[in-house]
Amino acid sequence: MDSGNPVVAEGGAVTPKLELPVPAILFFLALLIVLFLPLLAPMVSEWLSDENMGYALFVPFVAGYVVWLDRERILAAPVKPCWPAMVLVVWGMCQMLLGFLGADFFTARTAFLIAVVGVVWTITGTAVLRTLIFPLFLLLFMIRIPLFIYQRITLPLQILASQVATSGLEVLGIPVYRNGNVLQLADKTLEIVEACSGIRSLLSLTFLSVAYGRFFETRLWVKIALFISTVPIAIACNAARITLTGVLTEYKPEIAEGAYHAFEGWVIFMFELVALLGFHRLLSLFGRRSHA
Repeated sequence: MDSGNPVVAEGGAVTPKLELPVPAILFFLALLIVLFLPLLAPMVSEWLSDENMGYALFVPFVAGYVVWLDRERILAAPVKPCWPAMVLVVWGMCQMLLGFLGADFFTARTAFLIAVVGVVWTITGTAVLRTLIFPLFLLLFMIRIPLFIYQRITLPLQILASQVATSGLEVLGIPVYRNGNVLQLADKTLEIVEACSGIRSLLSLTFLSVAYGRFFETRLWVKIALFISTVPIAIACNAARITLTGVLTEYKPEIAEGAYHAFEGWVIFMFELVALLGFHRLLSLFGRRSHA
């Protein structure tokens, strides 16, 4: 390792300050990527092909940008290799094998992050690892949530969205009968399928709220409030989308499907972003008044 500015150790002896071994970190991370390639390649392919995970493609770049912004704090942290942390690297490799054998891709994919933490911790030590906690946390958003959790979330979201949409259509004077997640209109039937549960926008908005809080907010309580707000925002906007689809189905059925329906989803997601920004604005005004 290279030597930097000298520091005074116990007894008055002068020892060189170890600099962050960036080449070694990059080499071993690249080695990890090669070792985990049979796992990472399908994951990246999933990002490109699955609309529910499209946002994950940006996660590594956002995490890398956070590291770049914090580079001075990271470089200033004392480097003290922690060799016992090699256990995490071995643990990650074993967990990956167990995940493959059990066809549990969540277990296998989180093993890669465990191994990454192990490499960084081993080479740089605890102080440097602490400066990297947030970007490492962001990398969790690259991984699809476990299937059993996904299914337990989507069905309640489907039912809730259909309930709210039914109330909205009735307020607008459109007759509708709801049976579970199926809405029966006068001439058509709308089924609130898994893709319309709002889970896609909820996951994307959650990641954006965490990244947005890091870049544009310093108060912890505001960051937490922004994160929590994504749930009601996503649910309300998705219910509004389904209500709008019901209205279009009743009066303009030709634009309630296909490309128009997909475009409608993008428009609603833009409304979610605006709602998140507006909520942040309200929190900022509240914070100023409370300190006035």
